[in-house]
Amino acid sequence: MTTNVADILIEALPYIRRFSGQTIVIKYGGHAMVDEGLKQGFARDITLLKLIGFNPVVVHGGGPQIGSVLDKMGISSRFVDGMRVTDEPIMDVVEMVLVGNVNKEIVTQINRHGGNAVGLSGKDGGLILSKKMHIVRSQSTQDKPPELIDIGMVGEVVGINPDIIRTVEAGGFIPIIAPVGAGESGETYNINADWVAGKIAISLKAIKLILLTDVEGVMDKSGSLISSITVEEMEALLEGGTISGGMIPKMQCALEAVREGVKRIHVIDGRKPHAVLLELFTDKGIGTQVSG
Repeated sequence: MTTNVADILIEALPYIRRFSGQTIVIKYGGHAMVDEGLKQGFARDITLLKLIGFNPVVVHGGGPQIGSVLDKMGISSRFVDGMRVTDEPIMDVVEMVLVGNVNKEIVTQINRHGGNAVGLSGKDGGLILSKKMHIVRSQSTQDKPPELIDIGMVGEVVGINPDIIRTVEAGGFIPIIAPVGAGESGETYNINADWVAGKIAISLKAIKLILLTDVEGVMDKSGSLISSITVEEMEALLEGGTISGGMIPKMQCALEAVREGVKRIHVIDGRKPHAVLLELFTDKGIGTQVSG
């Protein structure tokens, strides 16, 4: 067993040397945020990354937690293309859960394991400027104009002001970011966490963006894991329908990030203990790596 541990440390050494001092953005979501053992493991992993010289930035989701609170309040949820229709009362719950509950829980867990984490929302320091998102859906007949669907206070990212993240990092802290943004008039928007993570990775010129999911990674037509894929190959899978459902926005986010300068995107299974470390510090990794 001692030999195995030593082998793992030796395997990790070149990756630690290569990426020490670099910024890595991690989108934290899915089962990894629900299972207690995985939550504690993630907190330890992020703490370790900071201690060995990385600059981890965590962007988290919280859909299941929001849904649970809405259910207890007797408020039904409706989704359009995977996005929660968000009126003002629901937006109040979204902000309360993401910023007040989930964000602070992640901060507390990391701090308990020896890290120094600071919780932020996109409204802090003008971090995330957003605007209202509309969904445009084509009609079944060509003579009808496209249907414009209003999904409420769901936003898309217009711009990122990374100064507050850099200030937090300069103080030796780990930024933990809730995907809530502010519009030009101060209105609050609920934003897809994958897209926020991608935009932040681009703005910080991160060397890597890691997306935690509830699947092994990107699959080919036969259902086998693809360990490495280029932008062109990913586009072909999207156009051919091989990638579908909730993986579509994740892959669109990955493609944009690579095109805008993020060196590597890693799509990994957050249900596996220490998934982030295994992907970063082992030769084989555990998920799919997307590169230019």
